[in-house]
Amino acid sequence: MTHAGAKQDPNQPLHRALAEFRRQLRGFLLASENAANEAGLHPQQHQLLLAVAGVPAGISPSIAYAAEALGLKHNTVVELVDRCEKEGLLMRATDPEDRRRVCLRTTARGQRVLGRLSQVHLRELNLQGPLLIQALQNVVNAKSRGVPYRNRKRNG
Repeated sequence: MTHAGAKQDPNQPLHRALAEFRRQLRGFLLASENAANEAGLHPQQHQLLLAVAGVPAGISPSIAYAAEALGLKHNTVVELVDRCEKEGLLMRATDPEDRRRVCLRTTARGQRVLGRLSQVHLRELNLQGPLLIQALQNVVNAKSRGVPYRNRKRNG
């Protein structure tokens, strides 16, 4: 609803596009959380398993790596790893290249649970993916129509 004489916000198309993108993204994340819960995991446990199993080549999945990948504090990840280890999903192993460092590995059980969850996520992305892609494309198009945009430096 606009008032007579009120200026229309030039960022309105971007706001709408971002709101829809967040809605679509949140829908996927909610489905992910529900899938983890149905598999008997806390969503952060699923995210940790995925971070460890999906580590890029040449990187050892340490607790520090997992903390960065999940955007969590080191001590929070230690507690999360402890819970996963107690449930037989992960194990700690000494890094063969640096004996002071501990690496994380998924167990056979962790791999089975993660495999099932990854299939659920793939099915969900096949359903929601086109909507997510369109919503993201709408954000990019809103930006390219002259809406001011400032590059932001990323950490790392």
